[in-house]
Amino acid sequence: MRAFLVSEVRRVMNTAIWSWEGWRAAWATEKSLRQWSLVNLISAGLTFAVDMTPAERALILAMGLMILMAELVNSAIEEAVDYISTDRNPRAKKAKDCGSAAVAVAAIAGGVVWLVVLIG
Repeated sequence: MRAFLVSEVRRVMNTAIWSWEGWRAAWATEKSLRQWSLVNLISAGLTFAVDMTPAERALILAMGLMILMAELVNSAIEEAVDYISTDRNPRAKKAKDCGSAAVAVAAIAGGVVWLVVLIG
């Protein structure tokens, strides 16, 4: 049992390290991640300036994180596609465009949440 726990703790620690390395790599090369992070900081600050319930605040904050997650996945897709080939290919374009669309949908969802909270 002890060996199992030690290996699980090591696995979780490695996962955290790899995640941090992924964040740092994306931060260094992806301007859009830095832009969405700034938007998230502003949005998070506004959630405390506007009168809203804790649940509304949590939803807005979670949506902001979902936008960042979508941007990271989009960056991963773009990186993988570019690694495989630099040739122009309609399937590669589709993969990249779908990743970008995922970010757009997440951002629209975040905007919808803000609208509902402000109007409701």
